[in-house]
Amino acid sequence: METFQTFDNALLNRVGLNRQAVFNIADLPDDIALSVRTGCRTVRAPRQLILIGHAGRQFWTALKAAGIDSEHPIDDFSVQCVQQWFAACQPGNSYEILYPGAPTIGLQRLGQRAGWHHATPFMLGIDQEWGTWYAYRAVVATDTAFAPTPSIDSAPPCNSCAHRVCIGNCPASALEAGQLDLGKCFTYRKQAGSLCKATCLARRSCPVGSQHRYDDEQIAHSYGHSMRFIERCL
Repeated sequence: METFQTFDNALLNRVGLNRQAVFNIADLPDDIALSVRTGCRTVRAPRQLILIGHAGRQFWTALKAAGIDSEHPIDDFSVQCVQQWFAACQPGNSYEILYPGAPTIGLQRLGQRAGWHHATPFMLGIDQEWGTWYAYRAVVATDTAFAPTPSIDSAPPCNSCAHRVCIGNCPASALEAGQLDLGKCFTYRKQAGSLCKATCLARRSCPVGSQHRYDDEQIAHSYGHSMRFIERCL
C-alpha cells in the first residue's frame, strides 16, 4: 500500500488560502504536464502540482494584517505564505512556485480538474459553495508525495438558474447574448459615471455563494486594477 505524506493545511487556512488541490503530474493532460516540466527550473524531478486558492473574505483580512506595501501585494503575500508553509510543514521537500509568474499554466483548466470551476456568462468561474468569490493564488511544482485530491463533483450552478439575474443586472447590456461581450463591457466601464468602474454589478447580483462575497474594499482593489489596465491599454 502506498504511503502518503500528510498534507497539513492549517497554516494555509489561517491566512485564507483555504482551497488546495494536489495533482500527480503524471495524471495531468500531456500538454499541462509538459508545461510544468519545461517551466520548472529548480526541482529536478517534480512529481506533483499543488493548486492553491482563496475563497471568501479571510484572505483579504490576513493580507491587510500583514501590512505588505508593494506594487503587487496579493501576489507577494501569496508567495510569502506558500514559502512559509513549505518551510514549516515540508522542510524536506523541494518546490518551485510557477504562479504567480509567467502564465504558462492554465489556471481555469486546473480549476476544472479540481472541480472548482464552472463557466458563467461573465467569464468567471463559479461553484456551488463559494459562488464566484474565490481566486487562484499559487501553482506549485514539487517533489512531495501527498495523496491526490479527489475532484469536487457538483453540477454547474448556472444550468439551474432560471432567472439569470446577472444578465439583466449588467448596465452595459454586455451579457445579452449569454456570454460576455468584452467590447461593450470595456466601453461602458470607461464612460464617465459608469457604475462598474470599481465593481461588477452582474457578478454582485449572482445569488450563488453570496454570503461569501468579498467586502467592498477587496472588490474595489481588484476592479480598480483592471480599470487602470483598460484605461492605459485599450
